[in-house]
Amino acid sequence: MSFEHASVTKGLMFGFALSSIAAGIFDLKHYLNLQLVPHISKHHQYWRLLVHCLACASSSDLLLTELLLYNVGIPIERAFGGVKYTSFFVISAVTTILVSFLALLLAQITPVTRSLLNNIPPGPVAIMFALVYQYMRLVPSAYHFRIFGVGMSDKIWVYAVAVQLAVAQFPVTLLPTAIGLLVGYLYRSDFLQLKSWRISPRVVRFAVNWLAPLLGEVKPVRRTNRVLPEARPAAGSRQQAANLNEDEVITTARSSQRRRPAATRSTAPAASAPRVPNPGADDTSSGTDGGGGNMVRQWMSELASGARPVAQGGGTVRAPSESEIAILTSMFPDIEREVVLGVLQRSPNIEAAAETLLTAQPAS
Repeated sequence: MSFEHASVTKGLMFGFALSSIAAGIFDLKHYLNLQLVPHISKHHQYWRLLVHCLACASSSDLLLTELLLYNVGIPIERAFGGVKYTSFFVISAVTTILVSFLALLLAQITPVTRSLLNNIPPGPVAIMFALVYQYMRLVPSAYHFRIFGVGMSDKIWVYAVAVQLAVAQFPVTLLPTAIGLLVGYLYRSDFLQLKSWRISPRVVRFAVNWLAPLLGEVKPVRRTNRVLPEARPAAGSRQQAANLNEDEVITTARSSQRRRPAATRSTAPAASAPRVPNPGADDTSSGTDGGGGNMVRQWMSELASGARPVAQGGGTVRAPSESEIAILTSMFPDIEREVVLGVLQRSPNIEAAAETLLTAQPAS
């Protein structure tokens, strides 16, 4: 998996990593912790609601957050698009802040909840689980398997990382986990009409012009389509080596199940070579009964059926054009037309066929 079409996720991963490292270097992590008592109720430090989700509390939390962003954020961004994904992240951040404040207020009702749910640790735990909820609903499973009779899918590995993040600082991380899943459900159900909101086009232009170059160019992964053919004779080795280095197109066309006999070479003179028949005409009118006529009829039948004949050595026989035959016939007037045609059929191109004919000429 690469960051192709996922530049926002790449920027978020860089942002969380840099903010967490900076908070650890400058010893600012104690300012990121969020407590209703005494931070908000007594000291009125409401700014903690905004900054507590900007950096992670420890390196292990940062690692789990980065793993979730990489495995969950990339497919969600590709499904949403960059603008909608960024809008979702902003909505999730604002909504989790408000819901976290309300949850801290409600936790003061009983002494048990007051002691357990008075603190929210630093880190974007709630935002991550709002993203995990979208992953649960949108991304399908690639494969399924069973362990001791229990059915699972490939998404179990993402859920395992999410569970580790949920219990990283048990039990205080259970509250932001529940808040994140609730916010993800509210966004997905569109109960509060949150899906239609988008960030300003000015912000998008600013991010594209100034922030995207800082992240570097995101190139797509090169998916090779190279197919190496079978070994060929030594004739034309340079040209064949060049052809091997070129990418060949992989097709899904069904190959011929039955191997056809190789076309036989004829020793008839070039003047008696049969004409190429019309594919719609009857095969009996395509020429004489000699080897050349059989070869041409077989060639035309293969062209009509969409399959390529197979030679005795296992390689395929290509169909040369009339211009190639005319060029080689003019270059080698002493060689019969059927011989030139056979060499062209078994050569990848006209250059390799010419080299083969040159090497076959006796030394003068």
